Amino acid sequence: MFETVVIATDGSESVQRAVDVALDLAARFDAEVHALYVVDAGDVESSPEEIRSELRDALSDRGREALSAVESSAGRDVVTAVREGRPASEITAYAREVDADLVATGTRGRHGENRFLIGSVAERVVRTCPVPVLTVRQLADEGE
Repeated sequence: MFETVVIATDGSESVQRAVDVALDLAARFDAEVHALYVVDAGDVESSPEEIRSELRDALSDRGREALSAVESSAGRDVVTAVREGRPASEITAYAREVDADLVATGTRGRHGENRFLIGSVAERVVRTCPVPVLTVRQLADEGE
């Protein structure tokens, strides 16, 4: 049913549950796993010109760390990619390029005003991606 699974990660703790669920699903179907990190071009372009290169490098380093964490969790081969652009657009484009059967991403489960003020990459991917998107919500900490 699934031959290629793309895991979109931002390296945050909240995405780890999505990574785990996606890796379990990929293992069940013996699917190829792709892990994708997108450097948000908006974060880079809104910065002063003299620090754009350093910021790009720092964000790319963070992306490589996030992808390394997925590889460590997988215990199997993972195709990794770092892209720069608008995250939802890049995730959708990557899914098309690799002919993905499923895209998995985490969501913080924002709702109400915060969802509209902050926006949701996961929501945009769900609306625009041509393949099924699995969104996995972060569980609330026990202390909350």
